[in-house]
Amino acid sequence: MSPRNHTPELLDKIAVFRHALVCRLLVPEHDRHERAVELERILTTEHAIPGTTRTRIADSTLRDWVRQYRTGGFEALKPKARIDTGDSRALDPQAIEALLALREAEPQLSIRAAIKLAREQGSIEPHAKVAHSTVHRLFQRHGLGGRGRHRDAGTDRRRFAFAEPGQLWMSDVMHGPGVMIGGRRRRAYLIALIDDATRVITHAEFASSESLRAFLPVMRRALLRRGIPERLYVDNGAAFRAHQLSLICARLNIALIHARAYQPAGKGKIERFFRTVRAQLLPTLTEHDTASLEAMNRRLAGWIEGEYHHQPHRGLDGDTPLDRFAAGMASVRFPDNDAQLEELFLFEAKRKVASDRTVSLEGRLYEIDAALIGEKVTLRYDPARPAAPITVVHEGRVIERSRLVDAYANCFVKRDRRTGVTSPDTAASAPSKGLAFARLGTGTGTGTGTGTGTDTDTDTDTDTDTDTDTDDDVAGRAS
Repeated sequence: MSPRNHTPELLDKIAVFRHALVCRLLVPEHDRHERAVELERILTTEHAIPGTTRTRIADSTLRDWVRQYRTGGFEALKPKARIDTGDSRALDPQAIEALLALREAEPQLSIRAAIKLAREQGSIEPHAKVAHSTVHRLFQRHGLGGRGRHRDAGTDRRRFAFAEPGQLWMSDVMHGPGVMIGGRRRRAYLIALIDDATRVITHAEFASSESLRAFLPVMRRALLRRGIPERLYVDNGAAFRAHQLSLICARLNIALIHARAYQPAGKGKIERFFRTVRAQLLPTLTEHDTASLEAMNRRLAGWIEGEYHHQPHRGLDGDTPLDRFAAGMASVRFPDNDAQLEELFLFEAKRKVASDRTVSLEGRLYEIDAALIGEKVTLRYDPARPAAPITVVHEGRVIERSRLVDAYANCFVKRDRRTGVTSPDTAASAPSKGLAFARLGTGTGTGTGTGTGTDTDTDTDTDTDTDTDTDDDVAGRAS
C-alpha cells in the first residue's frame, strides 16, 4: 500500500516501529563492535512490520532510518510518498510484494523459481519481461540476497549500572495484598518505576489492575516529578506492548526497550525493590491501611519518601538514593510544558455523533457541535477524570472541548440550525428566576374582578427555535 493511502494511525505505528529499532543502534555507551552486533541481530530477526507482509529489514533501509531520525526526529520516520509515484517502473508493487514474500518463506528459492511462482499466482503478467538482475537487486536491497549469517555466541550476561539519573528507568508490576475496592476485598497491584543509576523510585502506586489504563497515570506522575528518561526498560506484558505507550515514548524521545522473554535477570533492580517492599512495608500494613487504595497509597508514599529514599544502599557505595539523585540533577530533562504532557497521555475513542448531537463515552453523554451530526469523531479523554471536558477531533483537526449533557439547561437553549460549519458553542443564558410580581400592578387597566381590565403590557415571544421541538413544547416541559 502506498504511503499516500496510509491512515494517520498506520503512519504512527510505522514510525513507532522504526523508532524502536533506531534507538537500539543509538545507545551512547555502545562501541563500534557492540553496534555491529546489534545491527546483525536486527537484520537476522523476523519482525512484524506495520503496513506490509514482509518480515525482514535490509541494512541500507535501517541506515536510512537512522539518518532520517538524526535529521528530523520522530516525525521524519513516518513514510513519505515517493516522488515517482505513478511512473512506470520495472516491477509493480504487487509483484514486489509477491517476490519478497516468496523469498522470505523459502530462503533457498532461486530467482528463476521465484519469478515462475509469482507468475502462477497472478502477481506477474504471463508475458511480462522480468530481468533476473532486477529481482536480484530487489532481494539484495531487502536483505534477502543470500543465506543469512546466524551466529550463536551463547548468552552473555553482565552486571550493568548507568552513571547518571534519567539514563534508564525500569518498570514492572508486583502482585500486592488484598484491599477493599467497591465493597469487596480484591487484589492490589503495585506499579513502580525505578531510576537505574540512583535506585530512586520515580513513582509508585497500588492499582486495581495491571492494565495500560492503570500504568499510564503512574508513568505521567513519574515524568512530572523526576523528569523524562532516555530509556524505559519493561517486560512483555500487554500494557507494555500497547501501541499507545510506544507512541508516547516515541514522541517524548524515550527509547522503549522490552526485556527478552524468560530473561528476568535484566530487571534485577526493580525486582530487588519489590523484595524490599515485601520485607519492610507489607508486614506493617494495618487494617486501616488496606481499607482503600487511597489509604494504601498514602502509606506507600510515606514509606518511600520517609524511609526507602533515605536508607544507605550497598549498590551506591553507601549513598542514599535521594542523595545520589540530587547529585546528578543537572543531567535530568524535565518536560517543557506540563499541559502538552497531559495531552500525550489522553486516551482515544472513535464515536459517531447521534442525531441529538451527542456521543456516549463510558456510560456518559457529551454534547457535540451540531455540524458533526452523523460524522465519526475521535474523542480524547482522561479516564481518571470522568467529569472533565473531552477533546473532539474530526479529520485530524481539534474542533472543541465537549461537555457533559445538561438536560435541564437544554430546555432554555436555542437550537442550532445545521450549516455544515463547525463553530464554538456559546454559553446558555441563565433561566429566569420567576415572574416579576411587582410589575403585575403597573398596568393601566381597572380590573374590578369582572374581567374588564385593559392591561397594556405588550411583551411578545420572539423565539424562532428551529429544532423539531416547538417553543410551546419546550415551555410546557420547563413548566
